[in-house]
Amino acid sequence: MNIYITGLGSGYEVEHLVRLFYPMAPLTLTPPEDGADCVWAEKRPDKLWAMVRQGGKSRTAEAPLPIPVEEGGETPEFALASLTYDLLRSWTGIRPPWGKMTGVRPVRLVHDKRAAGWTEEEIDDFFLKRFDCSPEKYGMAKAIADLQEPILKVGSAPKTYSLYIGIPFCPSRCSYCSFVSCNLDRDRKLVQPYVDCLCREVEAIRDEADKAGLMLCSIYIGGGTPTSLSAAQLRQLMGTVRDCFDLSTIVEYTVEAGRPDCTDAEKLAVIREYGATRISINPQTFSDEVLKNIGRRHSAQDILDCYAEARAAGHDDINMDLIAGLPGDTVEGFEKSLRQAIALDPENITVHTLTLKRASRIVIEDQKENDYADVAAMLEKCHLLAEAGYRPYYLYRQKNTLQNLENVGWCKPGHEGYYNIYIMEEVQTILSAGAGGSTKLVADGGKRMQRIFNFKYPTEYIQRFDEVLERKKGVAVFYDHDLGTETSG
Repeated sequence: MNIYITGLGSGYEVEHLVRLFYPMAPLTLTPPEDGADCVWAEKRPDKLWAMVRQGGKSRTAEAPLPIPVEEGGETPEFALASLTYDLLRSWTGIRPPWGKMTGVRPVRLVHDKRAAGWTEEEIDDFFLKRFDCSPEKYGMAKAIADLQEPILKVGSAPKTYSLYIGIPFCPSRCSYCSFVSCNLDRDRKLVQPYVDCLCREVEAIRDEADKAGLMLCSIYIGGGTPTSLSAAQLRQLMGTVRDCFDLSTIVEYTVEAGRPDCTDAEKLAVIREYGATRISINPQTFSDEVLKNIGRRHSAQDILDCYAEARAAGHDDINMDLIAGLPGDTVEGFEKSLRQAIALDPENITVHTLTLKRASRIVIEDQKENDYADVAAMLEKCHLLAEAGYRPYYLYRQKNTLQNLENVGWCKPGHEGYYNIYIMEEVQTILSAGAGGSTKLVADGGKRMQRIFNFKYPTEYIQRFDEVLERKKGVAVFYDHDLGTETSG
C-alpha cells in the first residue's frame, strides 16, 4: 500500500493519518500505477478528492473545498485528512481509538485548551466530534490532565528546569529498540572516556544554569542502560551530580536500573547512596520465551531477584515497564506479566504499546503487524491496575504504534513520576547531557522554545566534545532573550 498526495503545500497530516490504517505505508512522489494498491488524496481546484484501492477493488470520496479558516472553516490539509479518514474508516471497518489524532500529546491538548479559556463542553467536542476520539481514550486523557494540574504548577514555575543525563550503552540490543546505543561487549573502551566527558558536561550545565538564574527541579539518568556502567563509574557520575547540585531542593531524582543482566546489589547501593529517590527496573515481560525473542540475556527470575535486591538496598519508589505486543506474546501471557508486576507491588507500572520503529531489528527483519497479538485486548487488562489501586498519571503516543494505541504510566497515589509529566507536557526547560541529548529551552510560559542538540553518537560526542561545551553556552544566551540561531548535530 503506497500513499500519494497532491495539491497541498504539506501532506504531513494526511500522510500520517493514512498510517493509522496502514502502518509503515510509504509515501510516493509519483502517481501509482494502474491497479496498484494505494491511498490517493488530492486537493483539486474545485474540490477535495480521495481514493483507496486494494486487491483490485477501489472506492472514492469527495467534498467541497473548505471555507477559509478566518471565516470559521478548516485548513485544506485538515479537511482533506478528514475526508480520507472517513473513507478509510468505511473501507477498513477500523475506528482508530484516538480517531484522527496523529499527535503524541493528547493530554497536553487538554491543558492547552483549558489555558486558552475553552469550556469543558468545547474541549469535549474538540476530541469527540472534531477528531472522532473514542470516549474511553478521551476520558483517560481528561482524567490524567485533572491529576497533573497541581504537579504542573510546580514544574512550570518561571525558570525551573530538569536535568537529563543519557547513557548510550546496553549489554545487548533489544529487537524493538531504535535508540542510538552501543553494545557494551563491542564498545567497552568508549565507556570511561564517555563518562569523563559526561561529568564535564554536567559541570558546564551547572555553570550555564547558574548564569541564567535557573532552578533545578528534577534529575533523570536514562539510556540506553545506565547500570551498564561499572559501580565505580556510577560513583564518578553521580558523585559529580551531587557535588554540582543541592539535591535536597529537588522533587525527584530517577535512575533507570532497567536490566537485571547488568544491575547488581553494589550498583543499587551506589544509586541509593548518591541521592536517587526513584529507580526503574524494566522487565518488559515476565515470559522467558518472549525475553529470548526480543534479545534479552536474562530470565524472569533474574528480574525478581533484581527487584528484591533493590528493596533490600532501600529503594522505596520503583517503576516497572511492561510492553504490550512483543513478538511471541499473547493476551494471556501479557495478563500473566501484568499480574506478576502487580504482585511485586512497585510504586509505578508503565505500560507501553510496541512501536514498529524503522531502525529496529523487528522492522529491518520485515516482521509484519499481523504477526503480533491483539494489543488492544492486552491494554484492556489494565483494569487490573486500577483494581489494585494504581491510577494513570501520564500518557503519550508514538508514530507507528500497534493499533494506534498509547503508552500510559500508572502509579499509586503520591508516586507520580514528575520528570515524565514535565517532559511530556513541555512545561519546563530540560537541559540534556550526553550523546544524542536534546536540550529544550522553554521561556515565557512556553511561548518561546529552542533546542540545542548534542552529537548523536558516543564516538563523535567524545571527539568533538569542545563543540558540545560551546553549544551549551546557548542556554544563558537564550535567557538573555537573544535567540541566536538554533544549533544541530
